[in-house]
Amino acid sequence: MRLNIRHSTHYVYDSPIRSAAQLLRMTPRDHEGQFVGRWRVETDVDARMRQGEDSLGNITHALYVDGPLSRIRITVEGEVETSDTGGIVRGAVERFEPEVYLRETALTLASPEMRDYLSDLGVCQADPLDQLHHIMAGLNQDLEFMPLATTSETKAEEAFALKKGVCQDFAHIFIALSRRLKLPARYVSGHLFRRDGAIEQEAAHAWAEAHVPGLGWVGFDAANGVCPTESYVRVATGLDYLGAAPVRGSRIGGGHEVMDVTLSVAGQSQTQ
Repeated sequence: MRLNIRHSTHYVYDSPIRSAAQLLRMTPRDHEGQFVGRWRVETDVDARMRQGEDSLGNITHALYVDGPLSRIRITVEGEVETSDTGGIVRGAVERFEPEVYLRETALTLASPEMRDYLSDLGVCQADPLDQLHHIMAGLNQDLEFMPLATTSETKAEEAFALKKGVCQDFAHIFIALSRRLKLPARYVSGHLFRRDGAIEQEAAHAWAEAHVPGLGWVGFDAANGVCPTESYVRVATGLDYLGAAPVRGSRIGGGHEVMDVTLSVAGQSQTQ
């Protein structure tokens, strides 16, 4: 499938900023099942931009701007060709052994209630791949997807207690439960082509990957109850959302900030 993506982040400040620095993880890279045909990152202000990689192998762009500025727009746009690999990730850049992704973070700690949930699912004695599929199916059934129910700072245990959240929460909870089973797991940020025909979207997507012995990394989208298909574009990975966030940064001045995000993901079958 050929997917065309345009993602724009617009910042407006109620007083001019003196300077700002942003770290962007918004550029996908090639691996089996995903080929980036073209991709560009640009801003509508005079800025210094430097491309690099972070410690996990994600492509980054460090963006520096000097004020005074009352608004900044960052736009990424490109085309990616995808194919279905059954959720299995092969040929991706891997900087560390899978065991690194057993490390817990504040956003992915499993509460006692979450540990009990694993027992209730009855997955502890199952094959690792079956365990992960049971977790994905259970979360998809037992948690409600609800926009605005949580924030980017919501922890896995908090979203689990609410029994609702967005794709980020489903991913964090899946990661926490996987790590409790001693299965390495990581957060993935990216994009999803929606089969319901909705091209304009409110936000980028997120899911999780877990490392299965003898098979490797496999993606699990608990929010939708499926393993990633050709409808998914994988952009960045991290121990949690903070390590794979599309944009993180700081600024001097500016007062109150309003951020507006627009995103479109359009697709076309390769056989058409």
